[in-house]
Amino acid sequence: MRFRHPDGSTVHLAYCTNVHPAETLDGVLAQLRDHCEPVRRRLGRDRLGIGLWLARDAAHALVTDPAALRGLRTELEHRGLEVVTLNGFPYEGFGAEEVKYRVYQPDWADPERLAHTTDLARVLAQLLPDDVTEGSISTLPLAWRTAYDQERATAAHTALTTLAERLDALHELTGRSLRIGLEPEPGCTVETTRDALAPLTAIGHDRIGICVDTCHLATSFEDPHTALDALAQARVPIVKSQLSAALHAEHPHLPEVRAALAAFDEPRFLHQTRTLTAAGLRGTDDLGEALAGDALPDASPWRAHFHVPLHAAPAAPLTSTLPVLRAALARLVGGPHPLTHHLEVETYTWQALPPELRPRARAQLVDGIAAELTLARDLLTDLGLKELP
Repeated sequence: MRFRHPDGSTVHLAYCTNVHPAETLDGVLAQLRDHCEPVRRRLGRDRLGIGLWLARDAAHALVTDPAALRGLRTELEHRGLEVVTLNGFPYEGFGAEEVKYRVYQPDWADPERLAHTTDLARVLAQLLPDDVTEGSISTLPLAWRTAYDQERATAAHTALTTLAERLDALHELTGRSLRIGLEPEPGCTVETTRDALAPLTAIGHDRIGICVDTCHLATSFEDPHTALDALAQARVPIVKSQLSAALHAEHPHLPEVRAALAAFDEPRFLHQTRTLTAAGLRGTDDLGEALAGDALPDASPWRAHFHVPLHAAPAAPLTSTLPVLRAALARLVGGPHPLTHHLEVETYTWQALPPELRPRARAQLVDGIAAELTLARDLLTDLGLKELP
């Protein structure tokens, strides 16, 4: 979906396909047929943006087989789909029964991460629509915080600098300008937007910036305006923003609130949980840890890294951080010029919701994703952007 900003530039809105995990190219093609095109049709649009997630094997197959890459582009065009952004955070296994800490491997100190992201950039350069010259890729924020010493930090810095040089060369070769965004996430070396300032300033290349995920922003209790102002002041480019909402519990000390939260404590994904106290931010690596005993103070609200559907906040006594998303979006694209031109709805946890909230059929998932995109569209038009055909 494309929108015209009042300044005349185009803002792209997509939804991320990591909600339909697939490890192979055949699986990606099936996603386009079974999910992405039906979402487009459900919205009644001739064109729909998708943020592709390509696992290692799928990306490698595309970059080593030009015919396969041409075939994917043809399939996208045939189904009325377009790609300007990729999700390069998960490397592989995102559809496994237990993902948890595995999603942070390999990190930016490992050569495999640089090789995979280079593959993604080469693929995206060929998938961009003919009238689009700029693409974006989100990636993990360096590494999970443990076992990350100075030696690994130096290796990660070198890898990202090498990537920037490769993106420069790719631009010269193809005319397509691609940028990478580190995506701050609770528990990682770069947990907040503030944490991103030092490493990104040290790299000092405009092809390496930040991806602002509004669920992660909210989980860490960052104020959107303060965070985005600091990025602008530091001249850190906002490569893209993922529109997502976290789980919010206003009164976590109450038994009924604990019981409601426990329904979201599931075994597949990591749900980092945070609370803001007078002494600062406190947290646990997972929701179950927070619910077990006194691991986390409960005198103040809790937020958990659980991407809840944008249009359907959990039932009371819980809610979502949609207000944080609204505030962030107003700052991102509501001003005289957009701070980013790439927006991506990223609710990958539909099948991890409590059983009674999960879509029971493919059509229900299609309806849910379409409803999220409709909400995002309405937020953008309320900010003065005009939807394009």
